[in-house]
Amino acid sequence: MVDGKISTEGGSSLAHNPFGALSAAGLPSKPTSAAPKPASSASSAPAAAKNRGRVDIRRETGGRGGKTVTVVDGFVGIGLPEKEQLAKRMRAACGCGGTVKDGAIEIQGDQRETVARILSEAGFRPVFAGG
Repeated sequence: MVDGKISTEGGSSLAHNPFGALSAAGLPSKPTSAAPKPASSASSAPAAAKNRGRVDIRRETGGRGGKTVTVVDGFVGIGLPEKEQLAKRMRAACGCGGTVKDGAIEIQGDQRETVARILSEAGFRPVFAGG
């Protein structure tokens, strides 16, 4: 230590492992092998998840000062928390802002292809509405 500074050379002080004294005693053992799933349930689960309904994707500029917004609506059977989660994934993938307003997801900019891909992965059937 020189002038109150800690060395970053990686000497013996960094070799201490704080988890070295821990043991696995009392913890459950990990399973050796997972039981195989029946073929009928494995094939029906993705089919059910892939059929979550049609959603409309449209581009709007009206009433927004000329700014383009991608609007997704027509969701059936999902609540506000799931819409907010989808909106968060869309915002992260598009690198832009967005919100959930009046039951519809609004993403800033013309992001229709990216939004359609995310909705398809989530099991929805996206349809481009309008021109």
